Formats: sequence, structure tokens, C-alpha cells
Amino acid sequence: MSAHSAGIARFKWLIPATYILFLMLPIYWLLNMSFKTTNEILAGFSWWPSDFTVDSYVIILTDPTWYMGYVNAIIYVTLNTVISVAFALPAAYAFSRYRFLGDNYAFSRYRFLGDKHLFFWLLTNRMAPPAVFALPFLQLYSALGLFDTHIAVALAHCLFNIPLAVWILEGFMSGVPKEIDETAYVDGYSFPKFFVKIFMPLIASGIGVTAFFCFMFSWVEMLLAKTLTSVAAKPIVATMTRTASTSGYELGLLAAAGVLTIIPGAIVIYFVRNYIAKGFALGRV
Repeated sequence: MSAHSAGIARFKWLIPATYILFLMLPIYWLLNMSFKTTNEILAGFSWWPSDFTVDSYVIILTDPTWYMGYVNAIIYVTLNTVISVAFALPAAYAFSRYRFLGDNYAFSRYRFLGDKHLFFWLLTNRMAPPAVFALPFLQLYSALGLFDTHIAVALAHCLFNIPLAVWILEGFMSGVPKEIDETAYVDGYSFPKFFVKIFMPLIASGIGVTAFFCFMFSWVEMLLAKTLTSVAAKPIVATMTRTASTSGYELGLLAAAGVLTIIPGAIVIYFVRNYIAKGFALGRV
């Protein structure tokens, strides 16, 4: 190895370290602001608080208006994740194992019913912005008496998360040989027993990745969550938009709320980190 190559190898850690530092800077700055007062934040630039305070965290953890926002968000996000994964599993299995009417030449005039077209139509629901569905959902849930409930937001988010979950799971399921299904049926397994005891453990990493993305997309979505709730089920993302007072926005309070909002996502990432790594290694996400 030449001296030039050795010098490059010695400092190859510098690029990833700089990149990680660049990614962590906004999080540090948010944490830094959370320990400042609004007046200090507006006064000027500083790398650390000159008047360290935890008043913003005390307000969030003691005021029901704030901490119930986190509770409400966790409830409907968990509901949405469970519903999305539960409905996506059989749908993804059907897409990965069967070919629907339309791929057969004898039924060519019915090609619009084919699995590829249905799969594409399912994904188009993920392409539409939430603003398109906000008003229809509001009117529908108001008529059904579901407005300002956790299940309303959970079901609304299914419109976007189920297509995403089906797409991810279908890729993992297609990687499992069909011979495993046939062997299980020959051994006398019923479909439910085979699916739960044999097939699902084989795609455990895919289920973990799917649950992670459903959780995160539902956790950060604000428009539908804010439109479909008022008081009883209002999430933290909606509460954070109402921090204005006569003296302006309470920036320290907003920063503290932002820091606490990161924690649930970090916890989810910690528990599914191995599944996420396998999912990215398989190349589906």
C-alpha cells in the first residue's frame, strides 16, 4: 500500500463522522432550545443555555392539555399499526401467491381485474396527499358519531398505511419459496395454522419493518389527526400548533414538546432495529 493510500485509509472515518454530526445537529439544537426560555432563544445565537431551565418539561408533564396529547397519539397510532398489519398480511399473501383474473389469455378482455392492476391501484392511495381526504373523512365521521375519537384517526391513516404495508410485506412473502406452503398442506396443516406457526415466523423481519413504517407515518401525520379531533382525542402534533400567546409563540415549550415527541419513535426503532436491518438488506425498503 502506498503512502497516499494509507493516508486516505487513515481518514476514511471522517466522511461518515461528518455526516452523522450533520444529522445530529438539528436534534442537538432542538434539545438546546428546550432548556432555554423564549426570551433567551429570541435574544441571539448560543451553543448552550445561559439560563438553564426545565420549566417547559414541567409544564408538559403536569398539564393534561399537553401530556394527554402524547397519550392520545400513542393510542391511535398503535391501533392503526395493528389494523394495518393485520389487514395487510392476508392481502400481501394473496398478491405474492396467486394470479388474479386477467393474466390468463382466455380472459384478456377482463385484464383490468388483474392482480398487477389491482396492486397498482392500491398503491395510488399512498400517492394522494392527506388534504384530499380531510373533508370527506370529516363529514363521514361526523355523521357516524366518530369525530374526536381515536378510532377515527386510526382508520383514516389506514388509507395510506395499508397500501404501504401490503407493498412491503408482498416483497418479503415473494422471497419465501411456494414449496413451503405445499409441504405444509401435505403435512396436514390448515391454512390458518400454517400461516401463523410457519409462514409468519419466516417473514418476522418483514412484519417488524412494516410495523415500524406504519407507526412512524401515523405518528408524524398532522393534517388528518388535527382535522378529525378536537379535545378528547387531540394528539400532540395538534397541541403543538396552539402555543401562541399574547407575547408570541412559546418557543421553549415547543422545543421541549418536540424532544419528547422523538422519544416514542426512538423506542420503536430500538426494539425493531434488527428487523429493520434485515429488511433493508433484503432490498424491499
